[in-house]
Amino acid sequence: MKTFEKRFKVETLSDTIELSGPEVQHMRVLRLKNGDEVHLFDGSGWEARARIEEMDTFTATLVVLEKFQNDLELPKPITLALALLKGDKLADVVRACTELGVSRFQLLKTQYADVPDLGDNKLVRLKRIAEEASKQSRRAVVPEVLSPITLKQLPSVTKGFVAHPHTQSTLLEHLTWDSEVWFATGPEGGFSAAEIELLQHKNFLPITLGKRILRAETAPIALLGALASTGV
Repeated sequence: MKTFEKRFKVETLSDTIELSGPEVQHMRVLRLKNGDEVHLFDGSGWEARARIEEMDTFTATLVVLEKFQNDLELPKPITLALALLKGDKLADVVRACTELGVSRFQLLKTQYADVPDLGDNKLVRLKRIAEEASKQSRRAVVPEVLSPITLKQLPSVTKGFVAHPHTQSTLLEHLTWDSEVWFATGPEGGFSAAEIELLQHKNFLPITLGKRILRAETAPIALLGALASTGV
């Protein structure tokens, strides 16, 4: 019997699980067979050790041997409100920030956004990238990737931070884990003064990411890296 570290996404972790489609194809690529053990996760925080009972070309039946909660998540969920970026920059940010612990991505239409909107196919691709990054980084949570909204549609939050070059406040000075945390980062042209004011009205505190001006695809990763430096 082989034990594989490769993890597979399932919808629910019931005692017996029927799989089909890409996950079964992946099992066949790995040359898994009846009796082999695999790791499963449901995308909401639970994982399981399971055994393949029966597998054919298109389907697999697995029996769950042990369920447990993943201990790699942050103390509270993190939502990243992310301005739309052109090309593969958005995909790169979703991939890296999933690895760094983001629980949800809220895409934003902003004044200086590189692109005005996002098509359905690109949104589906971003969701797939988030799932793949979650598997790779051994997380049990697959972040949501939500359709773009305007800043006016963004809800007021209990605790939020916005990356802004014209402030001296730092994340470590203000971060506590008593509620869900929101981060906001702008497009290549940054947030306008009016947008920063609107975000402040929605309880986003401007914080610095250092003296240097960062690219739009670098700022979210730097922000999550600052979070990682707290040791959580």
